[in-house]
Amino acid sequence: MEGEAADRAGDRVNKQPKGKTLALNSPADLSGRCALVTGGARGLGASIVHRLARAGASVCIADVRREEGEKVCAALTVEGHNARFVELDVRDAESVAAVVQDLERAWEVNILVNNAAVDVTKPIEHLTADEVTRVVSTNLLGPMYLCLEIYRRMMARGEGHIVNILSTAANRTWTEAGAYSASKTGLRAFTHTLFQEAQRDCLGIGVTGIIAGGMETPFIIDRFPDADTSKLQSPDVVADAVLCALSVDPGSAMPEMVVVPRNEPSWP
Repeated sequence: MEGEAADRAGDRVNKQPKGKTLALNSPADLSGRCALVTGGARGLGASIVHRLARAGASVCIADVRREEGEKVCAALTVEGHNARFVELDVRDAESVAAVVQDLERAWEVNILVNNAAVDVTKPIEHLTADEVTRVVSTNLLGPMYLCLEIYRRMMARGEGHIVNILSTAANRTWTEAGAYSASKTGLRAFTHTLFQEAQRDCLGIGVTGIIAGGMETPFIIDRFPDADTSKLQSPDVVADAVLCALSVDPGSAMPEMVVVPRNEPSWP
């Protein structure tokens, strides 16, 4: 009988439907909120933008890919959402400051999602200084520049939420990912520090780091066209994790979340 019970339990596990999103008991109502999402033109960023817009937020899509970003913006506008696109290279601190200043003339940014990221998949012996600079500047310095500009404004207003998209590479390293792992580990440390300072100085500001495992997005597929997509999760699941973080009761905090595929090899 014990063997039969185990078989039945195994059948139930194996029959779990794939591709579902996170179940949110109290979905975020973001009406009246304004969100800035970096890297919002495609992949996970586009999923996050759609989730936030459909939850009622006005969304600003910031990306270096103008054509793709404007298409996302147009699609959201057709659906009746308030959306705009800004071309932004997060590596440029002066451009970040100018974009935020211009955006704040019309909107108060209540939500910042630092999602933009790049990677160069090479052994360390073959990496160039320019490649390392590009990865670290995009993945670590860019989010820090955005936080410097927006966090102080949130402090002045006494509220807001910052979500930094991390990676399992912030917890565990693997070969050919030296610069990427370093950048995401650094961003995780910065996120923890920002959370601690917000807890001390302004309880109205939420800070959440989301450690995301492999996703079926261009970030992976473009570099690894032969990747087994059955082992990757939908970016919509991670986008729902962002909504979950934004749905936390004001009396509680969610400093970090982990969302990985069931068979994620890089966690823990």
